[in-house]
Amino acid sequence: MPDLNQLSAEAAGGSAKAADELLQMVYEELRRRAAQFLAQERPGHTLQATALVHEAWLRLGGDETKHWQGEAHFLAAATQAMRRILIDRARSKARLKHGQGQRPLNLEDVDVATPETDADTLLAVNEALEKFAGEEPEKARLVELRYFVGMSIPEAARSLGISEATAKRQWAYARAWLYEELQSRK
Repeated sequence: MPDLNQLSAEAAGGSAKAADELLQMVYEELRRRAAQFLAQERPGHTLQATALVHEAWLRLGGDETKHWQGEAHFLAAATQAMRRILIDRARSKARLKHGQGQRPLNLEDVDVATPETDADTLLAVNEALEKFAGEEPEKARLVELRYFVGMSIPEAARSLGISEATAKRQWAYARAWLYEELQSRK
């Protein structure tokens, strides 16, 4: 079976067969991550994990010049795409609620993804996370994996290629930074 890099290069070159094989290679992992993202949505949301995977796949395939540097790189890009899709949906819903204030979020109480995150909270966390990513990109990736995907410290550490101890230190720092940032927005 060809590796992800080879399939990616062939798919970027226009091979539909390579694109299909690439999707089959990573589909289950993408579906698992999509389900974790959607577990955080409010009850009764309309987006399904399969639809989120397919939308992310379309967004990733839109740039034919990308060549993935391995499966971890591809899955990280797919996770980012899924996050952006959910953020876009939240922004769209927030525009419908124009004029309403944001509810404060106490990040100290958040250990992993919460099952019922509303659009306003998601947007506030996303804005703070974007600012944090400009200062501390690796720590921001850890927050994405913990808060948005719901990964445990060991899972996130493996995904980022860092030790669990480093992940724990970075998580503590990131939580404190985000807490202060969100408190300053009140």
